[in-house]
Amino acid sequence: MGLNDTPSADRVHIGFFGRRNAGKSSVVNAVTGQDLAVVSDVKGTTTDPVYKAMELLPLGPVMIIDTPGIDDEGQLGALRVRRTKQVLNKTDVAVLVVDAALGKTAADTELIRLFEDKKINYLVVYNKADLLAEDAAPAFNEIYVSALKGTNIEALRERLSALAPSEDTKLRLVGDLISPSDFVVLVTPIDKAAPKGRLILPQQQTIRDILEADAAAIVVKEYELRETLQQLGKKPKLVITDSQVFAKVSADTPRDVLLTSFSILFARYKGLLRAAVRGAAALDTLRDGDTVLLSEGCTHHRQCDDIGRVKLPRWIKNHTGKDLNFEFTSGTEFYDDLSKYKLVVHCGGCMLNEREVSYRQKCAVDQNVPITNYGIIIAYMQGILKRSLEVFPGILAELGWETS
Repeated sequence: MGLNDTPSADRVHIGFFGRRNAGKSSVVNAVTGQDLAVVSDVKGTTTDPVYKAMELLPLGPVMIIDTPGIDDEGQLGALRVRRTKQVLNKTDVAVLVVDAALGKTAADTELIRLFEDKKINYLVVYNKADLLAEDAAPAFNEIYVSALKGTNIEALRERLSALAPSEDTKLRLVGDLISPSDFVVLVTPIDKAAPKGRLILPQQQTIRDILEADAAAIVVKEYELRETLQQLGKKPKLVITDSQVFAKVSADTPRDVLLTSFSILFARYKGLLRAAVRGAAALDTLRDGDTVLLSEGCTHHRQCDDIGRVKLPRWIKNHTGKDLNFEFTSGTEFYDDLSKYKLVVHCGGCMLNEREVSYRQKCAVDQNVPITNYGIIIAYMQGILKRSLEVFPGILAELGWETS
Protein backbone atom coordinates (compact mmCIF):
# COMPACT_ATOMS: atom_id res chain seq x y z
CA MET A 1 0.00 0.00 0.00
CA GLY A 2 1.38 3.37 -1.01
CA LEU A 3 1.60 6.53 1.04
CA ASN A 4 -1.42 8.04 -0.71
CA ASP A 5 -3.67 5.01 -0.20
CA THR A 6 -6.43 4.83 2.40
CA PRO A 7 -5.11 2.89 5.43
CA SER A 8 -6.57 -0.59 5.79
CA ALA A 9 -8.08 0.29 9.17
CA ASP A 10 -10.13 3.11 7.61
CA ARG A 11 -11.56 0.96 4.81
CA VAL A 12 -15.02 -0.61 4.97
CA HIS A 13 -14.40 -4.31 5.66
CA ILE A 14 -16.73 -6.56 3.63
CA GLY A 15 -16.58 -10.24 4.56
CA PHE A 16 -17.92 -13.03 2.35
CA PHE A 17 -19.10 -16.10 4.30
CA GLY A 18 -20.87 -19.36 3.59
CA ARG A 19 -20.50 -23.08 3.07
CA ARG A 20 -17.92 -24.68 0.85
CA ASN A 21 -18.87 -24.62 -2.82
CA ALA A 22 -21.65 -22.09 -2.29
CA GLY A 23 -19.75 -19.86 -4.69
CA LYS A 24 -18.22 -17.31 -2.27
CA SER A 25 -15.07 -16.84 -4.32
CA SER A 26 -17.05 -16.59 -7.56
CA VAL A 27 -19.25 -13.88 -6.05
CA VAL A 28 -16.16 -12.03 -4.73
CA ASN A 29 -14.64 -12.06 -8.22
CA ALA A 30 -17.89 -10.93 -9.83
CA VAL A 31 -18.44 -8.08 -7.35
CA THR A 32 -14.87 -6.80 -7.64
CA GLY A 33 -14.49 -7.43 -11.36
CA GLN A 34 -11.14 -9.10 -10.64
CA ASP A 35 -9.83 -12.62 -10.12
CA LEU A 36 -9.09 -12.04 -6.44
CA ALA A 37 -10.01 -15.53 -5.27
CA VAL A 38 -9.27 -18.99 -6.62
CA VAL A 39 -12.41 -20.63 -8.00
CA SER A 40 -12.69 -24.42 -8.13
CA ASP A 41 -15.29 -27.17 -7.98
CA VAL A 42 -13.18 -28.82 -5.27
CA LYS A 43 -14.53 -28.14 -1.78
CA GLY A 44 -12.27 -26.15 0.54
CA THR A 45 -10.21 -24.34 -2.12
CA THR A 46 -10.11 -21.24 0.11
CA THR A 47 -8.06 -22.42 3.07
CA ASP A 48 -7.41 -19.11 4.88
CA PRO A 49 -9.12 -15.73 4.85
CA VAL A 50 -7.95 -13.76 1.81
CA TYR A 51 -7.71 -9.96 2.20
CA LYS A 52 -7.63 -7.48 -0.66
CA ALA A 53 -7.64 -3.69 -0.33
CA MET A 54 -9.24 -2.03 -3.35
CA GLU A 55 -11.65 0.63 -4.62
CA LEU A 56 -15.20 -0.64 -5.10
CA LEU A 57 -17.68 1.68 -6.77
CA PRO A 58 -19.98 3.17 -5.65
CA LEU A 59 -18.62 2.51 -2.15
CA GLY A 60 -14.98 3.68 -2.41
CA PRO A 61 -12.01 2.19 -0.51
CA VAL A 62 -12.84 -1.23 0.92
CA MET A 63 -11.18 -4.33 2.32
CA ILE A 64 -12.62 -7.45 0.70
CA ILE A 65 -12.32 -10.66 2.77
CA ASP A 66 -12.99 -14.09 1.26
CA THR A 67 -13.27 -16.74 3.99
CA PRO A 68 -13.00 -20.55 4.13
CA GLY A 69 -16.23 -22.56 4.21
CA ILE A 70 -18.02 -22.46 7.53
CA ASP A 71 -18.76 -26.20 7.16
CA ASP A 72 -15.11 -27.27 6.77
CA GLU A 73 -14.30 -30.64 8.36
CA GLY A 74 -11.57 -32.32 10.39
CA GLN A 75 -8.99 -30.83 12.76
CA LEU A 76 -7.57 -28.48 10.13
CA GLY A 77 -11.10 -27.59 9.05
CA ALA A 78 -11.97 -26.63 12.62
CA LEU A 79 -9.01 -24.24 12.63
CA ARG A 80 -10.21 -22.70 9.36
CA VAL A 81 -13.72 -22.28 10.78
CA ARG A 82 -12.24 -20.56 13.84
CA ARG A 83 -10.33 -18.14 11.61
CA THR A 84 -13.49 -17.49 9.63
CA LYS A 85 -15.35 -16.59 12.83
CA GLN A 86 -12.48 -14.31 13.86
CA VAL A 87 -13.02 -12.34 10.65
CA LEU A 88 -16.44 -11.37 12.02
CA ASN A 89 -14.70 -9.26 14.66
CA LYS A 90 -13.50 -6.84 11.98
CA THR A 91 -16.39 -7.10 9.48
CA ASP A 92 -18.48 -3.99 8.81
CA VAL A 93 -20.72 -5.64 6.21
CA ALA A 94 -21.24 -9.42 5.99
CA VAL A 95 -22.27 -11.23 2.83
CA LEU A 96 -23.69 -14.73 3.34
CA VAL A 97 -23.40 -16.62 0.07
CA VAL A 98 -25.92 -19.47 -0.26
CA ASP A 99 -26.26 -21.97 -3.09
CA ALA A 100 -29.68 -20.99 -4.47
CA ALA A 101 -30.42 -24.54 -5.59
CA LEU A 102 -29.78 -25.98 -2.11
CA GLY A 103 -31.07 -23.15 0.08
CA LYS A 104 -29.98 -22.24 3.59
CA THR A 105 -28.66 -24.92 5.93
CA ALA A 106 -28.13 -25.00 9.69
CA ALA A 107 -24.59 -23.66 9.16
CA ASP A 108 -25.98 -20.65 7.26
CA THR A 109 -28.59 -20.01 9.97
CA GLU A 110 -25.83 -20.10 12.59
CA LEU A 111 -23.88 -17.49 10.64
CA ILE A 112 -26.93 -15.23 10.53
CA ARG A 113 -27.26 -15.59 14.29
CA LEU A 114 -23.62 -14.54 14.68
CA PHE A 115 -24.13 -11.53 12.40
CA GLU A 116 -27.09 -10.42 14.49
CA ASP A 117 -25.37 -11.07 17.83
CA LYS A 118 -22.42 -8.93 16.71
CA LYS A 119 -24.74 -6.30 15.20
CA ILE A 120 -23.19 -6.61 11.74
CA ASN A 121 -25.17 -5.37 8.77
CA TYR A 122 -25.58 -8.35 6.46
CA LEU A 123 -27.03 -9.48 3.15
CA VAL A 124 -27.95 -13.02 2.10
CA VAL A 125 -26.83 -13.60 -1.49
CA TYR A 126 -28.34 -16.60 -3.25
CA ASN A 127 -25.76 -17.50 -5.91
CA LYS A 128 -26.32 -19.77 -8.94
CA ALA A 129 -29.78 -18.27 -9.47
CA ASP A 130 -29.42 -19.20 -13.16
CA LEU A 131 -29.93 -22.84 -12.14
CA LEU A 132 -33.38 -22.21 -10.65
CA ALA A 133 -36.40 -23.31 -12.68
CA GLU A 134 -38.29 -20.13 -11.84
CA ASP A 135 -37.60 -16.72 -10.30
CA ALA A 136 -37.65 -16.59 -6.50
CA ALA A 137 -38.95 -13.75 -4.33
CA PRO A 138 -36.17 -12.50 -2.03
CA ALA A 139 -36.79 -11.14 1.47
CA PHE A 140 -35.77 -7.56 2.37
CA ASN A 141 -32.16 -8.53 3.16
CA GLU A 142 -31.75 -11.06 0.35
CA ILE A 143 -30.79 -10.94 -3.30
CA TYR A 144 -30.56 -13.58 -6.02
CA VAL A 145 -27.52 -13.40 -8.30
CA SER A 146 -25.52 -15.45 -10.76
CA ALA A 147 -21.79 -14.93 -10.52
CA LEU A 148 -21.40 -17.01 -13.69
CA LYS A 149 -23.86 -14.96 -15.77
CA GLY A 150 -23.27 -11.61 -14.03
CA THR A 151 -26.96 -11.38 -13.11
CA ASN A 152 -27.79 -8.76 -10.43
CA ILE A 153 -24.11 -8.13 -9.62
CA GLU A 154 -24.49 -4.38 -10.07
CA ALA A 155 -27.55 -4.43 -7.81
CA LEU A 156 -25.48 -6.36 -5.24
CA ARG A 157 -22.83 -3.63 -5.26
CA GLU A 158 -25.51 -1.00 -4.63
CA ARG A 159 -26.95 -3.01 -1.74
CA LEU A 160 -23.50 -3.36 -0.16
CA SER A 161 -22.95 0.38 -0.47
CA ALA A 162 -26.22 1.06 1.33
CA LEU A 163 -25.23 -1.24 4.22
CA ALA A 164 -21.78 0.27 4.77
CA PRO A 165 -21.13 2.65 7.68
CA SER A 166 -21.45 6.30 6.76
CA GLU A 167 -18.41 8.58 6.85
CA ASP A 168 -20.59 11.07 8.71
CA THR A 169 -20.84 8.73 11.70
CA LYS A 170 -17.09 8.43 12.19
CA LEU A 171 -15.04 10.52 14.60
CA ARG A 172 -12.20 12.67 13.38
CA LEU A 173 -8.72 12.03 14.69
CA VAL A 174 -8.07 15.65 15.61
CA GLY A 175 -9.97 17.79 13.10
CA ASP A 176 -12.93 18.40 15.41
CA LEU A 177 -10.61 19.73 18.12
CA ILE A 178 -9.09 22.53 16.04
CA SER A 179 -10.19 25.41 13.84
CA PRO A 180 -8.98 26.78 10.51
CA SER A 181 -5.64 28.64 10.79
CA ASP A 182 -4.75 26.98 14.11
CA PHE A 183 -1.17 25.81 14.63
CA VAL A 184 -0.71 22.22 15.76
CA VAL A 185 2.80 21.06 16.72
CA LEU A 186 3.56 17.37 16.27
CA VAL A 187 6.52 15.90 18.15
CA THR A 188 7.70 12.91 16.12
CA PRO A 189 10.90 11.15 17.13
CA ILE A 190 12.23 9.11 14.23
CA ASP A 191 10.81 5.64 14.83
CA LYS A 192 13.29 2.90 13.98
CA ALA A 193 10.41 0.55 13.20
CA ALA A 194 9.18 2.79 10.37
CA PRO A 195 10.49 2.13 6.84
CA LYS A 196 13.32 4.50 5.88
CA GLY A 197 11.98 7.77 4.53
CA ARG A 198 8.53 7.42 6.13
CA LEU A 199 6.67 8.57 9.20
CA ILE A 200 4.69 5.94 11.08
CA LEU A 201 1.00 5.63 10.18
CA PRO A 202 -0.50 7.51 13.21
CA GLN A 203 1.69 10.52 12.39
CA GLN A 204 0.74 10.43 8.71
CA GLN A 205 -2.97 10.21 9.46
CA THR A 206 -2.87 13.00 12.04
CA ILE A 207 -1.06 15.35 9.67
CA ARG A 208 -3.63 14.62 6.96
CA ASP A 209 -6.54 15.32 9.35
CA ILE A 210 -4.97 18.62 10.47
CA LEU A 211 -4.60 19.76 6.86
CA GLU A 212 -8.19 18.75 6.07
CA ALA A 213 -9.27 21.02 8.94
CA ASP A 214 -7.43 23.91 7.20
CA ALA A 215 -5.00 24.16 10.11
CA ALA A 216 -1.20 24.16 10.01
CA ALA A 217 0.86 21.12 11.05
CA ILE A 218 4.36 21.86 12.36
CA VAL A 219 6.46 18.71 12.74
CA VAL A 220 9.53 18.64 15.01
CA LYS A 221 11.74 16.19 16.85
CA GLU A 222 11.56 16.13 20.64
CA TYR A 223 14.70 18.20 21.19
CA GLU A 224 13.48 20.93 18.81
CA LEU A 225 10.15 21.58 20.56
CA ARG A 226 11.16 24.26 23.09
CA GLU A 227 12.92 26.45 20.52
CA THR A 228 10.11 25.97 18.00
CA LEU A 229 7.47 27.14 20.49
CA GLN A 230 9.56 30.20 21.31
CA GLN A 231 9.90 31.12 17.64
CA LEU A 232 6.25 30.72 16.64
CA GLY A 233 4.40 33.95 16.07
CA LYS A 234 1.39 32.73 18.03
CA LYS A 235 0.55 30.08 20.60
CA PRO A 236 -0.27 26.68 19.10
CA LYS A 237 -3.72 25.28 19.74
CA LEU A 238 -2.35 21.85 20.53
CA VAL A 239 0.87 19.86 20.91
CA ILE A 240 0.67 16.16 19.98
CA THR A 241 3.54 13.90 20.96
CA ASP A 242 4.79 10.38 20.55
CA SER A 243 4.16 8.69 23.91
CA GLN A 244 7.78 7.61 24.31
CA VAL A 245 8.88 11.22 24.88
CA PHE A 246 5.80 12.32 26.84
CA ALA A 247 7.74 13.47 29.92
CA LYS A 248 10.18 15.68 28.03
CA VAL A 249 7.45 17.17 25.84
CA SER A 250 5.27 17.89 28.86
CA ALA A 251 8.17 19.72 30.53
CA ASP A 252 8.86 21.77 27.37
CA THR A 253 5.22 22.69 26.62
CA PRO A 254 3.82 25.75 28.44
CA ARG A 255 1.00 24.90 30.83
CA ASP A 256 -1.49 27.03 28.92
CA VAL A 257 -1.01 24.96 25.73
CA LEU A 258 -3.09 21.79 25.34
CA LEU A 259 -1.02 18.60 25.16
CA THR A 260 -1.91 15.05 24.18
CA SER A 261 -0.42 12.07 22.34
CA PHE A 262 -1.01 10.22 19.09
CA SER A 263 -1.92 7.14 21.10
CA ILE A 264 -4.57 8.97 23.11
CA LEU A 265 -6.08 10.45 19.95
CA PHE A 266 -6.26 6.97 18.43
CA ALA A 267 -7.88 5.59 21.59
CA ARG A 268 -10.71 8.07 21.07
CA TYR A 269 -10.80 7.46 17.31
CA LYS A 270 -11.21 3.71 17.86
CA GLY A 271 -13.73 4.03 20.71
CA LEU A 272 -11.37 2.85 23.48
CA LEU A 273 -10.61 6.09 25.33
CA ARG A 274 -13.01 5.95 28.28
CA ALA A 275 -12.30 2.31 29.09
CA ALA A 276 -8.55 2.88 28.63
CA VAL A 277 -8.46 5.83 31.03
CA ARG A 278 -10.26 3.82 33.71
CA GLY A 279 -8.09 0.79 32.98
CA ALA A 280 -4.83 2.65 33.60
CA ALA A 281 -5.60 2.92 37.32
CA ALA A 282 -5.48 -0.88 37.55
CA LEU A 283 -1.71 -0.54 37.32
CA ASP A 284 -1.62 0.31 41.03
CA THR A 285 -3.55 -2.83 42.00
CA LEU A 286 -1.07 -5.31 40.48
CA ARG A 287 0.59 -7.84 42.78
CA ASP A 288 3.66 -10.04 42.54
CA GLY A 289 3.08 -12.87 40.08
CA ASP A 290 0.29 -11.15 38.14
CA THR A 291 0.33 -11.42 34.35
CA VAL A 292 -0.04 -8.43 32.01
CA LEU A 293 -0.91 -8.86 28.32
CA LEU A 294 0.67 -6.39 25.90
CA SER A 295 -1.07 -6.50 22.54
CA GLU A 296 -0.10 -4.86 19.25
CA GLY A 297 -2.28 -4.61 16.17
CA CYS A 298 0.66 -4.72 13.75
CA THR A 299 3.52 -7.13 13.11
CA HIS A 300 6.46 -4.78 12.49
CA HIS A 301 10.04 -5.94 12.90
CA ARG A 302 11.01 -5.86 16.58
CA GLN A 303 13.78 -3.44 17.54
CA CYS A 304 16.28 -4.00 20.35
CA ASP A 305 14.46 -1.41 22.50
CA ASP A 306 10.94 -2.07 21.21
CA ILE A 307 8.23 -0.04 22.95
CA GLY A 308 5.81 -2.95 23.43
CA ARG A 309 8.23 -5.78 24.17
CA VAL A 310 10.99 -3.99 26.05
CA LYS A 311 10.29 -0.44 27.22
CA LEU A 312 6.75 -0.83 28.55
CA PRO A 313 7.46 -3.98 30.59
CA ARG A 314 10.48 -2.21 32.09
CA TRP A 315 8.54 0.97 32.87
CA ILE A 316 5.61 -0.98 34.36
CA LYS A 317 7.90 -3.00 36.61
CA ASN A 318 9.71 0.14 37.75
CA HIS A 319 6.44 1.94 38.46
CA THR A 320 4.78 -0.89 40.39
CA GLY A 321 7.85 -2.38 42.01
CA LYS A 322 6.23 -5.80 41.49
CA ASP A 323 7.56 -9.03 40.03
CA LEU A 324 5.18 -9.32 37.05
CA ASN A 325 4.83 -11.69 34.13
CA PHE A 326 4.31 -10.34 30.62
CA GLU A 327 2.79 -12.01 27.59
CA PHE A 328 2.50 -10.57 24.08
CA THR A 329 0.24 -10.79 21.04
CA SER A 330 0.54 -9.05 17.70
CA GLY A 331 -1.35 -8.63 14.44
CA THR A 332 -4.66 -10.49 14.27
CA GLU A 333 -3.77 -12.64 17.28
CA PHE A 334 -5.86 -11.83 20.35
CA TYR A 335 -7.20 -14.17 23.01
CA ASP A 336 -10.94 -14.68 23.55
CA ASP A 337 -10.19 -15.88 27.09
CA LEU A 338 -8.45 -13.12 29.06
CA SER A 339 -9.18 -14.50 32.52
CA LYS A 340 -5.50 -15.13 33.38
CA TYR A 341 -4.58 -11.46 32.92
CA LYS A 342 -4.85 -8.69 35.47
CA LEU A 343 -4.38 -5.96 32.85
CA VAL A 344 -4.39 -5.65 29.05
CA VAL A 345 -2.25 -2.88 27.55
CA HIS A 346 -3.02 -2.34 23.86
CA CYS A 347 -1.22 -0.29 21.23
CA GLY A 348 -2.92 2.67 19.58
CA GLY A 349 -4.62 0.31 17.13
CA CYS A 350 -3.82 2.28 13.97
CA MET A 351 -3.74 -0.97 11.93
CA LEU A 352 -7.08 -2.23 13.29
CA ASN A 353 -10.51 -0.99 12.31
CA GLU A 354 -12.90 0.36 14.93
CA ARG A 355 -14.99 -2.82 15.00
CA GLU A 356 -12.00 -5.02 15.89
CA VAL A 357 -10.83 -2.64 18.63
CA SER A 358 -14.39 -2.64 20.01
CA TYR A 359 -14.39 -6.44 20.02
CA ARG A 360 -11.12 -6.58 21.95
CA GLN A 361 -12.41 -4.02 24.42
CA LYS A 362 -15.63 -6.01 24.89
CA CYS A 363 -13.66 -9.21 25.54
CA ALA A 364 -11.85 -7.44 28.37
CA VAL A 365 -14.87 -5.64 29.82
CA ASP A 366 -17.06 -8.77 29.75
CA GLN A 367 -14.39 -10.64 31.73
CA ASN A 368 -13.75 -7.76 34.16
CA VAL A 369 -10.18 -7.37 32.95
CA PRO A 370 -9.01 -3.72 32.85
CA ILE A 371 -7.80 -2.58 29.43
CA THR A 372 -5.76 0.50 28.57
CA ASN A 373 -3.36 1.57 25.83
CA TYR A 374 0.28 2.55 25.47
CA GLY A 375 -0.08 6.32 25.52
CA ILE A 376 -2.57 6.42 28.37
CA ILE A 377 -0.60 4.13 30.66
CA ILE A 378 2.62 6.05 29.94
CA ALA A 379 0.91 9.35 30.77
CA TYR A 380 -0.51 7.76 33.93
CA MET A 381 2.90 6.49 35.08
CA GLN A 382 4.45 9.91 34.43
CA GLY A 383 1.72 11.76 36.30
CA ILE A 384 0.50 13.73 33.27
CA LEU A 385 -2.64 11.81 32.30
CA LYS A 386 -4.99 14.53 33.50
CA ARG A 387 -3.10 17.14 31.53
CA SER A 388 -3.09 14.99 28.40
CA LEU A 389 -6.89 14.65 28.61
CA GLU A 390 -7.67 18.36 29.01
CA VAL A 391 -8.31 18.46 25.27
CA PHE A 392 -11.39 16.31 26.11
CA PRO A 393 -13.15 18.24 28.93
CA GLY A 394 -16.20 15.99 28.71
CA ILE A 395 -14.15 12.95 29.72
CA LEU A 396 -12.51 14.87 32.56
CA ALA A 397 -15.97 15.81 33.82
CA GLU A 398 -17.06 12.15 33.72
CA LEU A 399 -14.04 11.24 35.81
CA GLY A 400 -14.68 14.05 38.25
CA TRP A 401 -11.41 15.75 37.31
CA GLU A 402 -11.67 19.50 37.06
CA THR A 403 -9.71 21.21 34.29
CA SER A 404 -6.94 23.54 35.38
